[in-house]
Amino acid sequence: MYLKKIDGPRAVNMPDGSIMTRADLPPVETRRWVASRKAAVVKAVRFGLLSEKQALDRYGLSSEELSEWMRAVACHGEEALKATLVQRFRATGHENSDQ
Repeated sequence: MYLKKIDGPRAVNMPDGSIMTRADLPPVETRRWVASRKAAVVKAVRFGLLSEKQALDRYGLSSEELSEWMRAVACHGEEALKATLVQRFRATGHENSDQ
């Protein structure tokens, strides 16, 4: 059996004892980002399966987009990645400056 050469680990142990592999990541051609796919990328970066640069390059994300996903999960959990709940978890302090 031949394994394709990759940068980084093929699998990482998660805090809950489960194992995350590259097969658990969303497909490279993903364009529709549902919460579960965002969460998988965030977990991969947080636990060292992918570097931030690898995630950005692999999925064509902006650094701001990935940073926002990471911040949302760190502050509010994976629930904050759902598009229907963005308003609830959006950072405060960005009120209209005209008032």
